[in-house]
Amino acid sequence: MVTQVNPPPLDRTSPPQRDASALPEGVRIRVLHVVYGDPRAAAELVPLLTERQSAGLDPLPTDPAALAPALLRAHRAEIRALPDDTRLLLLLAAADQYPVATHAFLRAVAAARLDTRPLETADTAGIAHAGAGGVVFRDAWTRIAAYEAGSPADRRDVHRLLARVLRGGGETPRRSWHRGAGALGPSGRLATELGAAAGQARDTGQLTLARALTERAAGLCPDPSEQTRLLTRAATDAWHAGDADRAHRLAATATADDALTGLFALRAGNATEAFDALLAAAAQTGTDGRGNGSAPASGPAAVDAASANGGASAPDGSAATDGTAPAAHILARATEAAMYTGDLRRCREAAGVAERLGVVPPGTLGGLAAAFEGRYEDARDLLEAAAGRCGPGGDPTLLVHAGIAALLLGDHTRAATATVRAAASARARGVTATAVQAQEFRAYAEFWTGRPHAGAATATDALRQAYATGQDNGAGHLQAALAMFAAVTGDADTCRQRAAAARSYALPRGLGLPAALAQWALAFLDLADGRFAGAAVRLRALAGFGPGHGHRAIRHLATPHYVEAAVRTGDTRVARAAHADYHRWATAVRSPDDLALSARCRALLAPGAEAVEHYRTALDLHARGTRDFERARTELLFGSALRRLRRRTEARDRLAGALEAFDCFGAPHCAAQARAELRALGAPATASRGGGDDPTTRLTAQQQLIARMAADGATNREIAARLALSPRTIDHHLRGVFSRLGIRSRIELVRLFGDDGTTR
Repeated sequence: MVTQVNPPPLDRTSPPQRDASALPEGVRIRVLHVVYGDPRAAAELVPLLTERQSAGLDPLPTDPAALAPALLRAHRAEIRALPDDTRLLLLLAAADQYPVATHAFLRAVAAARLDTRPLETADTAGIAHAGAGGVVFRDAWTRIAAYEAGSPADRRDVHRLLARVLRGGGETPRRSWHRGAGALGPSGRLATELGAAAGQARDTGQLTLARALTERAAGLCPDPSEQTRLLTRAATDAWHAGDADRAHRLAATATADDALTGLFALRAGNATEAFDALLAAAAQTGTDGRGNGSAPASGPAAVDAASANGGASAPDGSAATDGTAPAAHILARATEAAMYTGDLRRCREAAGVAERLGVVPPGTLGGLAAAFEGRYEDARDLLEAAAGRCGPGGDPTLLVHAGIAALLLGDHTRAATATVRAAASARARGVTATAVQAQEFRAYAEFWTGRPHAGAATATDALRQAYATGQDNGAGHLQAALAMFAAVTGDADTCRQRAAAARSYALPRGLGLPAALAQWALAFLDLADGRFAGAAVRLRALAGFGPGHGHRAIRHLATPHYVEAAVRTGDTRVARAAHADYHRWATAVRSPDDLALSARCRALLAPGAEAVEHYRTALDLHARGTRDFERARTELLFGSALRRLRRRTEARDRLAGALEAFDCFGAPHCAAQARAELRALGAPATASRGGGDDPTTRLTAQQQLIARMAADGATNREIAARLALSPRTIDHHLRGVFSRLGIRSRIELVRLFGDDGTTR
């Protein structure tokens, strides 16, 4: 007889089974980030995610017990199987390292006169071993298990012991952390001490420590309103330290104010909503009497009440040491929101708020507003003032704005300087989120200064960092930038894939900048492949797209390509009007590159022999600029025009020069155009001016990035951890690198790549 067993009722609340490969790229990278790069924990976490978490709509868990419960349970069982004295030493070491590293284990052992020989048992079990500075755990999850395996009373005891030995001058924040962790219950006095310690940590760029201290202070604070303020401050610290999931969870616990809501939306939401929230926050800051640079009383733009310096703080979490008022920093963020949407009219709104508050707004704000209104000379002066603030050690937000202003002015060398310094300053202050943002614009600068592969490598690295830190809007922008880089280097499949990803993300969120840049990339791909009608249609559509779908600045920058496409299709009426506006801007900003491109447009629009002098003018101006790729395109167009005028000798020289440059850039589709023109002349379709072949241009952007890391001495496992890939994938890529470069060892790789990431 067969007994029928009824199946258990279907649990409709349980998440469907899935693996990491099915997750969107950004969520997959964040999953690896929150589980400390451990693939076992990632495999356990993924099936536990909700549909919204899997789609990237809700934050991931941050509690270790919710991330990988089975793995943590197994590790705790290992720890509990050890002798008591071994477990005590491991608990002390874990408390010294997790969740705040305090480096006081050896001093605590000496103060308590503990015997360290029991650590040999842990070493034999493969759990941990003694190192020069203390205990080295097998992995991050073993360290967490060692801490959580201890009883609450034992944990409090080791925290108090660590607090007693932390007496150094710069150890006050960490001493306060252990005092707070050793507390039995709520304490207003300890909450105040932790808040003051968080201010000190914040002032020294230790935002992760500041977040932990502030969050602990909130847990000990008996005053509900003060607890809310502390949680909001902790959320801000977590965001800027790059811990987006924790930031969102903390903000949900508190009642996030407009500044924090706007900041979240700016980097991972609807940019129009971000602008409205940030503008409201700036207005509120001024209403509270904080527009003049005095210390605010509360909110994420505030300095902690017990902060030592008492100065104003920026919404990027760093102190405004240059005397800039908090309202001005919030307005800088509002400017970014207006720029991402492409609704530059909103810059006038922000400028009006700045005027009412009596604060000096960022120069990019006034510059964009003036440019939108056609006041190009005023725009130039305001942007020049902003771009001039790119000295070393400055505020990272203002340095990013200096880089943006320099890019708008066509000064790509100064843009590169500003963005590199912005990233360095942000890292020094612990503001990881702003460092990632600086990389977005650094990629542009590297690309336009003649290093397209370096720009693509920077953008590829920044893309992973943007995803890891929860900055999906920045990731969308970088996807569009990578689409443009792929278009220039002739990688059509990558261009279309990146452009589709950028546009599908950007359009629902009103992000006109990445949407327009992706459209430009597709148009340039058409143009470089000789599909002139398709390029003209795309660029003409770009001119008609409004905010959220297009971007005035991108449309403006794409004008030289539109003129070329329109001339090739015989439609010059609109192209002449577009060129007239472009020339007026180029004349105002006096950028050699913009003036060169304007002269090239004039040559394309001029009949027959009249074009020759315009091309010569363009090449003279290119010689004083930095956009070598566009110079090569000018040589290509000039050579083609000379061939049609039967000036064969000069045409051959110009076309050979263009071919050499395109080969150097790794732009095979553009090189094919130059070869076709040379064949039409009856000349050999090879470059004739020397220069040699740079073998590293044969690599993709991904291979360039991995090759540089390997040349710097990183192991496959280290590269895999940084890029959120498997070591096997890195090994596959390196084999491809060796094959393409014709080398056999990493030593040869070091010879090909310079220490600064450039090729030798």
